[in-house]
Amino acid sequence: MLCEQYMFEVEIMREDEAVKLRDMRIIDPFDFDEHFDKCLDYLPHYRTSAETLRTALELDPHSDLDQKLRKHIMKNLLKKIDEGQPVEYVSEFRTVTLVLVSLEFHKTAWMLHLCHLIQESALYISTVIEKGGGQLSRIFMFEKGCMFLCVFGLPGDKKPDECAHALESSFSIFSFCWENPAKTKLVSISITNGPVFCGVVGAVARHEYTVIGPKVSLAARMITAYPGLVSCDEITYLRSMLPAYNFKKLPEKMMKNISNPGKIYEYLGHRRCIMFGKRHLARKRNKNRPLLDREKELEAFQMAQQRCLHQKKGQAVLYEGGKGYGKSQLLAEINFLTQKEGHRVLPLMLKEADSKQCFYAIQTLMAIFFEIDTCPAYYRQECLQRHLRGIVEEQLHCLFNDLLFVKFPLSFKVSHMDDVARQKKVKACFIKVLQEAARETPLIFLIDEAQYMDAASWEFLETLLSSMPIIMVMTLTPIFTLCGWAQHFLQSPQAILMPITKLATTSLLRMACWELGVVSIPQELQIYLHRCFGNPLYCEVLCQDLLSKDMLLFHDLQKEEEENSKWETLSANAMKSIMYSMFPANSEEGQELYVCTVKDDVNLDTVLLPPFLKEIAVSQLDQLSPEEQLLVKCAAIIGHSFHIDLLQHLLPGWDKNKLLQVLRALVDIHVLCWPDKSQELPAEPILVPSSIDIIDETKEKKTKLDGGSASLLRLKEELSLPQTEVLEFGVPLLRAAAWELWPKEQQIALHLECACFLQVLACRCGSCHGGDFVPFHRFAVCSTKNSKGTSRFCPYRDTGSVLTQVITEKLQLPSPQDSFPFQMKPSRTQEAFSSECCRTEEEFLDQVKRKLAQTSPEKDLLTTKPCHCKDILKLVLSPLTQHCLVIGETTCAFYYLLEAAAASLDLSDNYMVCFNMGHITLAKKLARKALRLLKRNFPWTWFGVLFQTFLEKYWHPCTLSQPPNNPSENKKNLAVLQQQLHCLSLLWQLYNLEATASSYRFACLATLMQKNSAEEFANEAQVVSTYVELSQFSQSMGIKDKWLHCEQMAIQKSSLCWFSREGLLATAQLMQALAYTKLCLGHLDFSIKLGFQAREICRHLKKPALENLVLSVLFRSAFLKKKFGLCVHVLESQWALISQGYDVLGLACFYSACLDLLLYGKGLLFRPFSECLRFVQIYEHSRVLTSQSNVMLGVHSSLAMWFAQESQWGLFEHYFSKACQLVKRTNASLFGAHGFVRFLECHVLMLQKIPEGIFMHIPLELRSQTLEYFKEFFSRCVTCPVYHQWVSELKASVMRCEKREFMSLTNSIRPFDTCLTRIWIKGEFLQENNS
Repeated sequence: MLCEQYMFEVEIMREDEAVKLRDMRIIDPFDFDEHFDKCLDYLPHYRTSAETLRTALELDPHSDLDQKLRKHIMKNLLKKIDEGQPVEYVSEFRTVTLVLVSLEFHKTAWMLHLCHLIQESALYISTVIEKGGGQLSRIFMFEKGCMFLCVFGLPGDKKPDECAHALESSFSIFSFCWENPAKTKLVSISITNGPVFCGVVGAVARHEYTVIGPKVSLAARMITAYPGLVSCDEITYLRSMLPAYNFKKLPEKMMKNISNPGKIYEYLGHRRCIMFGKRHLARKRNKNRPLLDREKELEAFQMAQQRCLHQKKGQAVLYEGGKGYGKSQLLAEINFLTQKEGHRVLPLMLKEADSKQCFYAIQTLMAIFFEIDTCPAYYRQECLQRHLRGIVEEQLHCLFNDLLFVKFPLSFKVSHMDDVARQKKVKACFIKVLQEAARETPLIFLIDEAQYMDAASWEFLETLLSSMPIIMVMTLTPIFTLCGWAQHFLQSPQAILMPITKLATTSLLRMACWELGVVSIPQELQIYLHRCFGNPLYCEVLCQDLLSKDMLLFHDLQKEEEENSKWETLSANAMKSIMYSMFPANSEEGQELYVCTVKDDVNLDTVLLPPFLKEIAVSQLDQLSPEEQLLVKCAAIIGHSFHIDLLQHLLPGWDKNKLLQVLRALVDIHVLCWPDKSQELPAEPILVPSSIDIIDETKEKKTKLDGGSASLLRLKEELSLPQTEVLEFGVPLLRAAAWELWPKEQQIALHLECACFLQVLACRCGSCHGGDFVPFHRFAVCSTKNSKGTSRFCPYRDTGSVLTQVITEKLQLPSPQDSFPFQMKPSRTQEAFSSECCRTEEEFLDQVKRKLAQTSPEKDLLTTKPCHCKDILKLVLSPLTQHCLVIGETTCAFYYLLEAAAASLDLSDNYMVCFNMGHITLAKKLARKALRLLKRNFPWTWFGVLFQTFLEKYWHPCTLSQPPNNPSENKKNLAVLQQQLHCLSLLWQLYNLEATASSYRFACLATLMQKNSAEEFANEAQVVSTYVELSQFSQSMGIKDKWLHCEQMAIQKSSLCWFSREGLLATAQLMQALAYTKLCLGHLDFSIKLGFQAREICRHLKKPALENLVLSVLFRSAFLKKKFGLCVHVLESQWALISQGYDVLGLACFYSACLDLLLYGKGLLFRPFSECLRFVQIYEHSRVLTSQSNVMLGVHSSLAMWFAQESQWGLFEHYFSKACQLVKRTNASLFGAHGFVRFLECHVLMLQKIPEGIFMHIPLELRSQTLEYFKEFFSRCVTCPVYHQWVSELKASVMRCEKREFMSLTNSIRPFDTCLTRIWIKGEFLQENNS
């Protein structure tokens, strides 16, 4: 019925491609009832199950039939099927080269004869294609003809020169099919290259492995547009790297459904053109880009050059290195150096096609030598004759006719020579000519890509090397197998094989700067360039790709940037602070210098590789076994670093033994590697969920959950990640290429699987007792749906693949029901300990000692449960953010991004980002904005401060009430309070930097609000930390009673703290504050003792900022105690901490201590003065240090004292004037008091030097001004009496100067030579002396 087209009325659409059915004519005698009965009769025979549409699926297993059918499946696909790889894992999106062969037979051919022709053609095509590295994919039959679809570059078959192999194979097939025109009417072949989908298509019961994509359609259209030819697209033509004379450009033709096919070429086959090779190298020397890290290679050439000149023997240097390692650049440098010295250089670059032409390399070199390669053809013979005259007999000139494309008359002597004799004579003539030329000037052969040299040329070069003083420099790629003559050449004692290694990281970054034309690049771009893996070519390609995609912004380095108070510019300024910078090689005065940054909307992690690099990486990936390829592809989904448990989760059917076996194989070939020793993970288990109790509580509910949820619960109990189970990619480029091979749907499904796996581990480690990194984070957000009691996904289908999972809901944020308890129930010992109340520092220390000593060493508090949050940040939170971004869950991605940021700041012991970057105004604005979002306003005006202070003092305590009965709501309130405390703490520290009355009022209000918020908070550790901060604020403001009161409150509250990790941190902060207090009060021995104990806890907690603060107190106590050996030890520890990161303020404190040691340490030198001075000169105008008046007052005053000691009074006045500008902006903190003391010493010194006439511009009121400063010091620094005795001595010296009593300079600048030394050594309390 369907064949009777007259029954249908249709409308033709889209150029005869489709029709639209408008009406169906029912013509008598059509009996519809009869037709319907027939349909009903057939229904029992119709297969309704989607699994059994094909009857072949119901056949019983048959080994013989199975073996026969396996022959028709591609080998690489068959291996994957035998290994049990899921069908979804077989598919890839990759670049391949397609060859479509169309055979059209004569219409008169019989069917049996046609079958014979098709079978014969198929066998030949399959053989030729497989030799070239391709696969015969499909055979299409049509009327009187057939088509063969062949593919080069399928998974497992990628080769570097697949386009060239495809063209050569196609021409061989074309020639074979045209051998018998009587059998074949027309042969057409088309070749295209481009990205296609390679994988399984169709219904489950009709799966078929094929390739689909626009390039397949283009190949089919080219067959129709260019019949009877071997045609190829422009990409194939360019990537084949074959000589241009092997191609012919075809006219453009319209192709159906192809809008822009590009240029089309006809491949004419490999032909030998009557021409020489070109005298050039692959690279030209760039004077603005010096050669990097190739000193040893150049030295090897120079040594060979010296041996050749002195020993009069030939020398050969062969540089061997991978593609892109800079071999051609090295040859270009040698070419420049040797020509500069007056040597005659013959450069030549070879290609793969040249290896098939006998004697081609020598032919081209001699043409270059005779200078006939560039001269016109009509002048070639005359030019050659001029060079040969007087060296080679004229009757032998005709020997060069065929070799050098000339037409000398054939002589009688030559006509009687056979071919062998002629070849020997030609070689002898060449040697004779070269020997004659070498007498005048040294000869140097430069041969790039020498692995493509033919055997005859290798043989001649070996003879030449042993017969005359000549230098040969060649480059080799190690992956090629050299011929016998080449290997014999390498074994010559006059040949040196020099391997070329990858570039160092710093050199690669310098190269990137040159490629981009800048002097500085941001850190994220440095991380992106790790894909280069030390390969200069990869670096060049990546930089050019970024430029072509317009992903970078360029800024003028000389232009002054105004301080911007917008949050959007903070990240850009942060990146500038950690840029890699270099000084330009040839910087000229007035030359514009640029820096670059990455555009805001660009994520370099998701930027696709350039096609050139992707082809290289995929070729390397295909050299692995199918099992290794699958593992690498799955690991690429996880990220650069991955854990083998998650990897095994993505590999269905793999047991641990199989996984470890494949991993070991990949580690052996350096595809994967263990993390660096500097980044070794501890041997203890990590990523363990926060509490075993919560797992025990959920065991009763375990039977109610589906299989997926049960596996997650088992994961909580069993997952343990020792160091040896974390690996990373040794070749980052391979990971990027493997990730891009996954089709988009499979990528999203696998990233979702990783996200679900990691989501249950996204919390603090067990030693920190779980919880969110942003305290109570999950209680402060509203989940889109409560997931309690439901499964987020449908159960797995029984296919063994994670990709067949049906998603019913989006990935959700963690719900409060899934949270881990922030604090565990204290034990009886902890309760007994907490019941004791500490009243003094001694009682507090005694209780801490008892707590640390009450357990055995195996269960000691500081040796058990080390923190693994750093590993969770690296292996869980950071990857989880990326997984959520890929699957499109931006809400979840932002949630885990905040968690990762909080974890990073927590691990670095620093949450005040803007503060530590020097953006004080921006930090205030953001802190106020954060408080407003947390429903806690902070006033802007002085009247608002007064009103808010009244409310906080009198109304706020009355509003305190019991927490709500709803635990979830209570936790949410605690989350808000926690963030309020951080914001208020930041605010008072910001205002404390400004020594104004207004700032003082704002700072006091912030501390009051912080105290009230802390009292609402249920966590005692946070309360202790708050009182510690309040005590330090009071000390810096000179409020003595409040200072000591807050410290006493912190000690009393500390006894209520449960000694968790958070409690330990609060204890360390309190011990640091006590050490600080004892230092300020003059109890130096007690301060040192407290400092060492606080440092021990800080090192265990991995809190570098707090440890650095403890070390600063330790140094000052040891310094005042005159324990200079301990001072040096402390500075060494400080330097080890500070050198790990970029901390300008920490460096300023460190160099201030070094200056103190230089001035008063009796000659001890930890860092030279020049280094201290250079640091100050570079960073004194940075935003960070300009806001730190207390530290910089001491630094500038110490520099002034040093220059006074060296009698450099001009520099003394320079730095003393800077100190005068800072003294009014300091407070009573330890650094402020220390700087004030140094400043007063400078004043006293100036008064002493007035009679000597050293200072030209001394104000007359200097003495009265100095006395005013003394008065100001005693009134301001009430809370720092450790310096009072010394300042009193200085003041007394000023009074003695008024009475013309002599006081030496030594006594004025060396306090330990005074009577004060005896008091300090005894450790007695220094009474305040205001006289």
